Amino acid sequence: MVKRKKRCRAKPQKKDEDTTDKGKLDEGPLDATKEMNGVGKGDSRAACKRPRRAAACSDFKEKSVRLSDKSSVVATNGNKMEEEEMDAVKLTKLGPEVQRPCRKLIDFILHDADGKLQPFEMSEIDDFFITALIMPMDDDLEKDRQKGVRCEGFGRIEDWAISGYDEGTAVVWVSTEVADYECVKPAGNYKSYYDHFYEKAQVCVEVYRKLARSVGGNPNLGLEELLASVVRSINAIKGYSGTLSKDFVISNGEFVYNQLIGLDETANTDDEKFATLPVLLALRDGCKSRVEVSKLQPNISNGSLKINDAECKEVSEDDDEKLARLLQQEEEWKMMKQRGKRGTTSQKNVYIKISEAEIANDYPLPAYYKPSSQEMDEYIFDSEDSFYSDVPVRILNNWALYNADSRLIPLELIPMKAGAENDIVVFGSGFMREDDGSCCSTAESAKLSSSSSSNHQDAGVSIYLSPIKEWVIEFGGSMICITIRTDVAWYKLRQPTKQYAPWCEPVLKTARLSVSIITLLKEQSRASKLSFADVIKKVAEFDKGSPAFVSSNVALVERYIVIILQQFSDFPDETIRRSAFATGLLMKMEQRRHTKLVMKKKVQVMRGENLNPSATMGPASRRKVMRATTTRLINRIWSDYYAHHFPEDSKDADANEAKEIDDELEENEDEDAEEEAQIEEENVSKTPPSTRSRKLVSQTCKEIRWEGEAIGKTPSGEALYKCAYVRELRINVGRTVALEDDSGELVMCFVEYMFQKLNGAKMVHGRLLQKGSETVLGNAANERDLFLTNECLEFELEDIKELMSVNLQSLPWGHKYRKENAEADRIERAKAEDRKKKGLPMEYLCKSLYWPEKGAFFSLPHDKLGLGNGFCSSCQQKEPDCDELQILSKNSFIYRNITYNVNDYLYIRPEFFSQEEDRATFKGGRNVGLKPYVVCHLLDVHEPAGSRKIHPASTKISVRRFYRPDDISSAKAYVSDIREVYYSENIVKVPVDMIEGKCEVKKKIDISNSDVPVMVEHEFFCEHFYDPATGALKQLPPNVKLMSVQQKATGALKKNKGKQICESDQVDSDKCTKVSKENRLATLDIFAGCGGLSEGLQQAGVSFTKWAIEYEEPAGEAFTKNHPEAAVFVDNCNVILKAIMDKCGDADDCISTSEAAEQAAKFSQDNIMNLPVPGEVEFINGGPPCQGFSGMNRFNQSPWSKVQCEMILAFLSFAEYFRPRFFLLENVRNFVSFNKGQTFRLTVASLLEMGYQVRFGILEAGTFGVAQSRKRAFIWAAAPGETLPDWPEPMHVFASPELKINLPDGKYYAAAKSTAGGAPFRAITVRDTIGDLPKVENGASKLLLEYGGEPISWFQKKIRGNTIALNDHVSKEMNELNLIRCQRIPKRPGCDWHDLPDEKVKLSSGQLVDLIPWCLPNTAKRHNQWKGLYGRLDWEGNFPTSVTDPQPMGKVGMCFHPDQDRIITVRECARSQGFPDNYQFAGNIQSKHRQIGNAVPPPLAFALGRKLKEAVDAKRQ
Repeated sequence: MVKRKKRCRAKPQKKDEDTTDKGKLDEGPLDATKEMNGVGKGDSRAACKRPRRAAACSDFKEKSVRLSDKSSVVATNGNKMEEEEMDAVKLTKLGPEVQRPCRKLIDFILHDADGKLQPFEMSEIDDFFITALIMPMDDDLEKDRQKGVRCEGFGRIEDWAISGYDEGTAVVWVSTEVADYECVKPAGNYKSYYDHFYEKAQVCVEVYRKLARSVGGNPNLGLEELLASVVRSINAIKGYSGTLSKDFVISNGEFVYNQLIGLDETANTDDEKFATLPVLLALRDGCKSRVEVSKLQPNISNGSLKINDAECKEVSEDDDEKLARLLQQEEEWKMMKQRGKRGTTSQKNVYIKISEAEIANDYPLPAYYKPSSQEMDEYIFDSEDSFYSDVPVRILNNWALYNADSRLIPLELIPMKAGAENDIVVFGSGFMREDDGSCCSTAESAKLSSSSSSNHQDAGVSIYLSPIKEWVIEFGGSMICITIRTDVAWYKLRQPTKQYAPWCEPVLKTARLSVSIITLLKEQSRASKLSFADVIKKVAEFDKGSPAFVSSNVALVERYIVIILQQFSDFPDETIRRSAFATGLLMKMEQRRHTKLVMKKKVQVMRGENLNPSATMGPASRRKVMRATTTRLINRIWSDYYAHHFPEDSKDADANEAKEIDDELEENEDEDAEEEAQIEEENVSKTPPSTRSRKLVSQTCKEIRWEGEAIGKTPSGEALYKCAYVRELRINVGRTVALEDDSGELVMCFVEYMFQKLNGAKMVHGRLLQKGSETVLGNAANERDLFLTNECLEFELEDIKELMSVNLQSLPWGHKYRKENAEADRIERAKAEDRKKKGLPMEYLCKSLYWPEKGAFFSLPHDKLGLGNGFCSSCQQKEPDCDELQILSKNSFIYRNITYNVNDYLYIRPEFFSQEEDRATFKGGRNVGLKPYVVCHLLDVHEPAGSRKIHPASTKISVRRFYRPDDISSAKAYVSDIREVYYSENIVKVPVDMIEGKCEVKKKIDISNSDVPVMVEHEFFCEHFYDPATGALKQLPPNVKLMSVQQKATGALKKNKGKQICESDQVDSDKCTKVSKENRLATLDIFAGCGGLSEGLQQAGVSFTKWAIEYEEPAGEAFTKNHPEAAVFVDNCNVILKAIMDKCGDADDCISTSEAAEQAAKFSQDNIMNLPVPGEVEFINGGPPCQGFSGMNRFNQSPWSKVQCEMILAFLSFAEYFRPRFFLLENVRNFVSFNKGQTFRLTVASLLEMGYQVRFGILEAGTFGVAQSRKRAFIWAAAPGETLPDWPEPMHVFASPELKINLPDGKYYAAAKSTAGGAPFRAITVRDTIGDLPKVENGASKLLLEYGGEPISWFQKKIRGNTIALNDHVSKEMNELNLIRCQRIPKRPGCDWHDLPDEKVKLSSGQLVDLIPWCLPNTAKRHNQWKGLYGRLDWEGNFPTSVTDPQPMGKVGMCFHPDQDRIITVRECARSQGFPDNYQFAGNIQSKHRQIGNAVPPPLAFALGRKLKEAVDAKRQ
């Protein structure tokens, strides 16, 4: 039922003018207050109500509009496109429409004829058009977006109107000659243009509701009462920013008046006439008095642009004046919003501080900090995998704070609020270690530690800090802890240095005073009883022995109020925040004229170098980072880029550019932001198949002729030619020409063939070439590089503007040709530079085919290009409409390019069978309630009656439903094979559009098996019959026959996205692991860790890791244990690359540090003999650490100086030197956005420059069979002549959004779709993963245990394999207090520290401490409520992202076993990553956790390896 729009905005009346018939629809005689759409026969839908329109304008200019490619148009997925508005309106019709059509608009923008976005109200001045998704008048738009039709540049806009007066929510309408449209939701890029007008509309509605008696209003209100009431009502609206002011309402008084007087003719009898209402007249006059600058009286029309004189004699203001007025209003509104965000007098938005001179007497005479010679830059310890909204928490001991001159500085000079402007920069130094949750006051020795294994011997790492951004005081009981924040981490301050202690004491004294005052206030029955003077008096009376004693002098007590104010403004108890004392404190501070620092919106700064003075003092650290060893090619690519984009004198301005955190949400790996699987549509479009059409500028030219005779005919009988003349240009097939499109831009096109149409038109069929800067490479591309695309264009010869010089380059491949190709490239670049200096036209190079829909660059298909035979390889490989349905017979049909026959087994989306269940909202429960696809048996195809066009949504099939164990219960699912399904007699009719692909159901003995816990085949087995009505489960009756694959017709087994079985998949997975070493790729694993990536790739049967490089000794030892046949080099990869290039006599091609050369020279002869050389390595893989601009900043020079330390450079240099057949880079998800995407783009550009084919994407490990969320970026590279591996298909349900890589023009690429809505198999749970492991206690340390039972779940059986004894089932030991906390956390899903009782506990030492960690409640608001800390895992949920150090106060605090009172063990973490039980780790427990947390999950590596094997086998075959 569409809600009735009773009120609408009408044209304002003028004196002596009859308006009785105004405002009605041209097409119908009914008034807007009556039903306007009749209900057709049999149609139960209510009539749609719409606002009245002004009389149609008759003097508009006739104008057609065509949007250029540059127009800012929002593109969305899956909606039909229509050029004509009339067609779009017809397609969105719900039923019979007697009157003028009404529709809704979402994702709309208003623009002028050139496609330029325009503010809403400007439509009164010029011809404006609409681009939008036109929707039916339905209620639930977002769920039914597919019903919409996208229409671009339609209109023009004839009128606008406001309704919704009775309902209380403004509804804005626009009208064209065809229909009326309700504006529901603007596009993201138009929101700022539309919001101003909508806010004015809402003011109109609120003023109406305050004054109209029919809706409970009071027309006798005074102006001030009206203004206050309207402002209060609007600011209380949910989701409103709360920044509306009285000034805004007054400034729009005349606008409001003109809208409301138009309602007089339809007003209720008991309502006053708005035109004569005193308060409304006062509002209008108040507005006029504010616009004295305008000599002409403003007269806002009803939204019609101009009215014909015959219809209306209204005199409107001059267009220029109106434009000026509207622009001024827009600017004033923006300023008002900005002021509202900043706040002007709010205590919350102002930080008040005192000057250094005022507090000088509290501190010693000036002294200077002397840095330790071993201090390291804190940026080096910036966690490369830490892309959370909160930085990690660490401990800083033996600390001191100082300014840029190294003079010791008090903390009081640093803002206590994030985002405050700061007029002083403060640095720090100290000994850093990870936070173990210990509770210890600043400047007091530690009494408690979270870990029983004390680290007293380990003082930590000596570091110097980047500028301190803010600080907080946290307190609980007798403890007071000061914490500071830099861009890298929070640091809990422990003992200051002896030198700095006098600077610390006054701050602690003031903090103790704060705590004492809060205690005083809390002791009162009402906190507001004590005034400011009362509190000061009581403090002055403190005993001299009290830790909070300041002085008996009241004036001296007041000098400590700076810190106290901030302590009160952030205190959780609102009664104390609003107490008389806090109010008096603020007034006192303002009286004392303390500095006010304006609070800014919190921003995240792209970090430049660390400017701490310690960076330039003392010798370099013994642990300093080594500059990367590179080949000359890699060095040239990256150094050229940084020389061009970051010149030495740029002062890193770009690198330090502030970026709003809100803009980073898509890039941040914020687990909470991804809890909801339903992600809102964004204003970017997934790259669709080519739909580009260009309107070419025709040239009238007489000199156009063919050269030579026709060489053949096209399939349609048109004559083909090899050569033509256009003016003086000789055009050959295989050359590149330039055209001009309708926007005036040059378009380059490769000529595939030329032909003459039967009507005599001389035509060219070409493929568009794209500049490198227009691809994903952006500014990392060479200006001479062009890329072939799959976009085709047919145009007339006369459209050709010029002939372009483009070399389709094909160089010999392999390490043997490196130097030869490098020399040829050097000569080519010198030649190009010379041409540029002489002003000659550029000669372009084209080496690759760019295919953004596949996220890839491929080798040019030289054998299929420019053949001139009338065939185009691009056109031939274009897939038909993916959603097209074709009925072949009563027994078969084709849908999404797959043929389905009766008796096939197929997947149906789970949403058809069940409503979405309640979803858990905590991280570990994200998958609870998600369902896999429903396996069904196709029984019948119901052909639609009649000859009308068939649609997948309306065409039905009959299917038999198979149930899964998880449909019965989670307990049944746990003990059952993940591939098992149950036969049933449940036969249902299903729309074809619910089909998601094909699968197979067999007998258990016919199903393929594997030792790996990874699903790759779409196979299920059935041995039981299930009755959903009774819940009975019986043996399958003998008369039920399950068809096997061998009985199937091979024609039905066409492959599509892996969603059905093909013959190549019917291979027993066990055979993968039995492939001989000779038939595997000889592999070099760099940054190998403990070997997770190598393990999965070897399990897939594609690679054999012969060499591995790892820097950390325990990880290298673990790799050796599990891959004994590999030569493992535990050393710096920079040194090893230098040693290899020296060994092969290529030292002249190697750029390295003297340190790397010295260490390489010390290699033993045995080591040198074992080093791989070019020609031996077929596959290189690895995950280089990538710290970007966040680290390695000891070099106080250009960004290039810092980037040279990146390991990505060495990694690419290995690939460039060895030239393996295949290359795989793995990294954290945000690799694609490091350094504004520079690192990612340069990596792809480097691989393309080497000659590789490249594919990029992001995958979620949870969709490949592990019980944890882990998103990783990958880049594949394949040599020319090889098949570039595709992405594996996600096989498991997992609550993760589509993982996108943004491309130019607002498009994006996703390697895999989200499986939150369904997948072939259910999600693996925590119970599936670790439910069979024996119980162990806190701090369990026995390395070998008996299992004590058989494996239960499918995953457990696979992960155990043939392992007899359980190893590494060891747990980190918690201290007594944390163990008590763990014991008190309820054993329920989602429980964490919030579930602890608020009480004290007595420890064995007799100490009484808070059960709730004292620092958590007071800082929860700033840290997303510390969600998950001290959290328990959910048996039916998943693990959070595996970290290198699980601890209850860590980055991922959900680390407690679901049932046992302990931290999860090393083996449990290993299983969460998919490591088999026989996999061994090395070192102490911390080292083992680190090895697991840094690893690639082997099941994900296995899935990638399967695709690599397909690529390798394809070439062999």
